[in-house]
Amino acid sequence: MDDSESSESSADEKPSGDDAGEWPSGLVAVGGTLAPDRLLAAYRLGIFPWSSDPVLTWWSPDPRAVFDLQTFRAHRTVGRTARRCGWRFTVDRDFAGVMRCCAVETSDRPGTWITEDFIRSYSELHRRGYAHSVEVYEGDDLVGGLYGVAIGGFFGGESMFHRRTDASKAAVSFLVQRLRAGGFLLLDAQMPTPHLERLGATTIPRDQYMAQLRRALAVPATLTGE
Repeated sequence: MDDSESSESSADEKPSGDDAGEWPSGLVAVGGTLAPDRLLAAYRLGIFPWSSDPVLTWWSPDPRAVFDLQTFRAHRTVGRTARRCGWRFTVDRDFAGVMRCCAVETSDRPGTWITEDFIRSYSELHRRGYAHSVEVYEGDDLVGGLYGVAIGGFFGGESMFHRRTDASKAAVSFLVQRLRAGGFLLLDAQMPTPHLERLGATTIPRDQYMAQLRRALAVPATLTGE
C-alpha cells in the first residue's frame, strides 16, 4: 500500500531482477486482465496486481507487509493533528475520488500504476461491495484517504494519499478502528517499505500470511463508518 505524496519508498518503486534477467522477487505472473472476477480470485490466492506498463504484473511478495489489527497503535501526534484540524472521517463517500487522488502524479512520484483500467475495475468491485475507501475531510476538502479490497475478514490496502501532514496516517488509524469493529482479521499492506514501517506495518513470511489469509477469508465481516 503506497502513499501518493510520500517522499519515502513506496509501492511505485518496483523491485528489479539482476543483470541475468531474473524475475523480480515477488513477481508471480505477467499479463491477463483486470476483470473483477479475476481480481477477486487473485486476492483469495494472496496475489495482487501492480502496474500495467507495458503489461499487467501480478505479485505475491515474501515477506509480506501487514498491519497487526491486535497490536497496532496510532501515533499520538496523529490524533492531536486530527482534532486540531477538525478532520472528519467517512467510509465509501467518494471511492472514485480517492482512487483518482491516489493516482495523481507528484514531484516525488512522476508516474503512477493506477491507470484508468485500474480505476474502472476497482470501481466495479466497489459497486459489488468488495472495494472500499476511507476519506479524510477538512471542512469540505478531501485531504487524505485510502482504498482497498475486502473479502470476508480480509482487507487488502491498495493505495493512500495525503494533502495535509499526517492525513494518510490518520486514514490508516481510522481504518484499523473500523476493521476491528467490523470483525476483520487481516489488514494486508502488500510490499514492505520503510514508509509503511513508520506507519506501523510489520512483516511476516509468506506462508504465515497465507495461513492468516485463509482464516480471514472464512470470517464474515463488515466495514462501516460507524
